[in-house]
Amino acid sequence: MTSLIRPDGPAKLTGAAIYAADTQVPDVVHAALTTATIPFGQVASIDKSAALAAPGVLDVIDHTNVPQLPPLTSPPLGHSVIPLQTTQVHYDGQPVALVLASTLEQAQHAATLVSVSYSDVGTPLAFGQGAAVIPSGPAVYGPPVERTGDVDAGLARADKVVQATYTTSDRHHSPIEPSATIAWWDDDQLTVHSSVQSSSIAQGALAGLFQIPSEHVRVICPYVGGGFGAKGYVWPHLVLAAVAAKASGRAVKLVMTRAQMFSLSGHQPETSQTVTLGATADGKLTAIRHHSINAAARVDMYTEMTTGGSTWLYDSPAIDTELRVRQVDRPQPTPMRAPAEGPGLVALESAMDELAVELGIDPVELRVINEPPADPMTGKPFSARSLVQCLRQGAERFGWADRKPQMRDGNSLIGWGMAVSSMNGFRGSSSARVRVSSDGHVVVEAGMQEIGSGLPAMIQVIAAETLGCAPSDVEVRHGDTAFPPHMGTIGSMSSGSLSAAVQDAASSVMEKLQAQPGDSLAGLIDAAGLEFVESDGSWAPGAEGNEYSIRTYGAVFVEVRVDADLGLVRVPRIVGVYSAGRIINHLAARSQMTGGIIWGLGQALLEKSVLEPNLGRFLSRNLAGYVVPVNADVGDIDVTFIEEEDRIASPVGAKGIGELGATGVGPAIANAIHHATGRRIRSLPIRIHDLL
Repeated sequence: MTSLIRPDGPAKLTGAAIYAADTQVPDVVHAALTTATIPFGQVASIDKSAALAAPGVLDVIDHTNVPQLPPLTSPPLGHSVIPLQTTQVHYDGQPVALVLASTLEQAQHAATLVSVSYSDVGTPLAFGQGAAVIPSGPAVYGPPVERTGDVDAGLARADKVVQATYTTSDRHHSPIEPSATIAWWDDDQLTVHSSVQSSSIAQGALAGLFQIPSEHVRVICPYVGGGFGAKGYVWPHLVLAAVAAKASGRAVKLVMTRAQMFSLSGHQPETSQTVTLGATADGKLTAIRHHSINAAARVDMYTEMTTGGSTWLYDSPAIDTELRVRQVDRPQPTPMRAPAEGPGLVALESAMDELAVELGIDPVELRVINEPPADPMTGKPFSARSLVQCLRQGAERFGWADRKPQMRDGNSLIGWGMAVSSMNGFRGSSSARVRVSSDGHVVVEAGMQEIGSGLPAMIQVIAAETLGCAPSDVEVRHGDTAFPPHMGTIGSMSSGSLSAAVQDAASSVMEKLQAQPGDSLAGLIDAAGLEFVESDGSWAPGAEGNEYSIRTYGAVFVEVRVDADLGLVRVPRIVGVYSAGRIINHLAARSQMTGGIIWGLGQALLEKSVLEPNLGRFLSRNLAGYVVPVNADVGDIDVTFIEEEDRIASPVGAKGIGELGATGVGPAIANAIHHATGRRIRSLPIRIHDLL
């Protein structure tokens, strides 16, 4: 078992790590946005005179003087409509002008002096209004409708049927580091420092928008101060900074405010999901129906793929899933840790708990009874699946056998609940370069970002074990499109794909040196009269993976204590056991799962972005009104992993876990609250007033 301390830790702790907005660029111009205050309509006029007359102001860019850009599909654009290109306003908070000034304070002040009048302003559609439509387009990441077997017949022969509608709320990512960009041009060469989860995606989007070769765009981003999906797409700040730099001929720095992050970097959309389960008296499922609707901006059809887990988790002869979206007047959603299964398992795993209660079967046993031999929807074999071991080990570690129908400690109602965790096994391409010098020093270069998940330490482990050196001999350089490209720190893809690319490059170095395990690479290089030997390596998922169902799994057990008088919920302990392929660095993996579990706690009890329905505007665009868990909310968290490798998912046997930990926690807490209080709350987050 490897537990390696992060090599990037000292730089972060001492402040030596350079984030996008920290980058020092000579003669930089500061930018600030003026944003729309209507949910939709037209910009009728803009008066820039007061702003242009303000101290330090260099220019005000709007639709009248902005360079025109060609259309680009979404994604990789978070909004397919690029701001300032027309007078159309699609959402509250959309940029309508960009002020350039000598200092940040001057730019921000002048942005408030830009006077905008609007026309054709209407009352926005809210979620629940308007038609729900089957989605289409590039923001749909799978089939909206999947069916196998006869669900109606399955429900007809069931001894018990449960059906309920579950809702999840709009939620925002709220990373510590707001999105930021510094951009400048040298002739047709664009250089960008920006906080992004994929420098490759940003590079490709900018090249397409400005119609220049990708190699003419350099995106630099070694460190990301939190992203969680908010920095996965290309959002307006990145494009507008590059536009302003081109228009002004200067380096331009644009940093989002906290309030702007709530409009201009996506959010997880609210969902309404109806789940119907049929089962025989002994617990065997006869049918699963899972229909889901999510809110999406009118201009795009971002689809929260909530129904996926219902197609692969449980053995059922009949499954029917359907996704729809309601197009509403608000900023565009985006993937957020954990997309799809994060909100989707709230519905499925709550319904499974309701079915267990109706049948009088232990919730753990109900899931074991319905463990499938192969993927129920496709019939494909699982690449690796140890879910039953997760359930058994988790129940033992938690003490589940001691669960009683009613549990109380003084004025605290005690509840024990559980749920299954799972994520789709997304995979992507990656590449890396390994160089070994004659003094034994190893350098690995890759275009990936260090987003807090511990990728540099993982690279050290893989390079060291392949080359036969110590991890401390390996220096990792990252976060620059000048390095070999990595698809992105998104979708929990990096562990499998990046480690495979590093292994491939290191193996190539070994082959060039004709080295065997245990050989001194420095000695071989020195004997050959060379200063260094280097190789590029790459990996991309092949067709063989299409023959398997590739997922990650886990089981979450939760204890809650509910104050009988106040309805206040505390979560003193959570146990999670996970099946996620090879765990390369246990120290970082436990940290990731702990963070994900806390994320799920926030989903269950705290996080909700309230929308002002008549304005199409999020009410609290700050961390005072949008509440996230703090240390005092978090009890004991026990994380363990099942020993396994998945060589089908990746050559090193690893799969991603960054989002897995955030799934299953929400429904486990809701199920525990039901056990404690007898009240079934089907809408997250569960607030005090729901229990009074």
